[in-house]
Amino acid sequence: MKAAILEKIDDPLTVTEVGLGDLSFGQVLVRILVSGVCGSQLQEIAGNKGNAAFVPHLLGHEGCGIVESIGPGVTKVKKGDKVVMHWRKGDGIESDFPTYTFKGKTIRSGKITTFSQYSIVSENRITPVPKDTSNELCALLGCSLSTALATINNEADLKLGESVMIVGAGGLGINLIKAAQLVSAYPIISIDIHENKRKVAKELGATLFINVKKEKIRETLDKKLGIKEVDVIIDTSGNPASMKETIPLLSGTGRFIMIGQPKPGATVELENANHFFGGVGKVLKATQGGGFSPSVEIPRYIKLYNAGILKIDGIVSHWVKLKDINKAIALVRKGQAGRIMIDLQ
Repeated sequence: MKAAILEKIDDPLTVTEVGLGDLSFGQVLVRILVSGVCGSQLQEIAGNKGNAAFVPHLLGHEGCGIVESIGPGVTKVKKGDKVVMHWRKGDGIESDFPTYTFKGKTIRSGKITTFSQYSIVSENRITPVPKDTSNELCALLGCSLSTALATINNEADLKLGESVMIVGAGGLGINLIKAAQLVSAYPIISIDIHENKRKVAKELGATLFINVKKEKIRETLDKKLGIKEVDVIIDTSGNPASMKETIPLLSGTGRFIMIGQPKPGATVELENANHFFGGVGKVLKATQGGGFSPSVEIPRYIKLYNAGILKIDGIVSHWVKLKDINKAIALVRKGQAGRIMIDLQ
């Protein structure tokens, strides 16, 4: 099969032939239809995810596919089922790491990977869905959209009319704008360093977009919206300087949610940390995918989509083929994309 493989840290991915190993207990072979490209892949390519010792290996953690065969013990899915492929653990067996062959050698890879035509996946990293479910929706529910919805609903517990600031308007940030709009947050403030993000952020529902290279956040909030503080701030950047600047903007009931991970060894400074004791006490929290529970929440989100309540228009900015994966990664790195989808059919 064709797959994009990371052979060396900080190098472009190699699109080449990779062989499939045998299915072991709790494993499922999936033919991949669509895969999303997540910003966290940039961290993996840089070796910042604890993966530097495990190259060469496959990448990708959100997708849509069809079950081709199942290994011993698998009961959650059967051949022919359509599935959402997700990095968060759902129901089913937590299998061992799968094996592949590359350049005549056996390699191991993650319990879900999606940058390939086929993937051996742990049973608990897939959730069956109706066959008529949109491929695009399925892939988004593997990570970006599900993380956004769960962060807004579970971690931030965003109330009607509360203000929210979303730092970063990339593939995850634009999903967070959609999720915040779904629960009637107001105002929804989008922060980024790329001017090209202004139009898409506003179209997706942002009340205000602030380009921090051109505008000061606190002054712009006061001038444009007449506010000096924000109820919920969600940081997707993992940038310590950005966090230092935005954390003091929390209201007296403020919740600061970290989705983006700072680089290993990075330090985040809490300026005038005494402000955390203002109001009822403020919250600074790191989250893993918003606490998303795939088996429980994916059916709910599909129901909302089918009812026309959850809309995904405008989230996907580019479609590419697997051979162009490095072009897609370059677009993400330069801040020139929303969510990018790889068509693997």
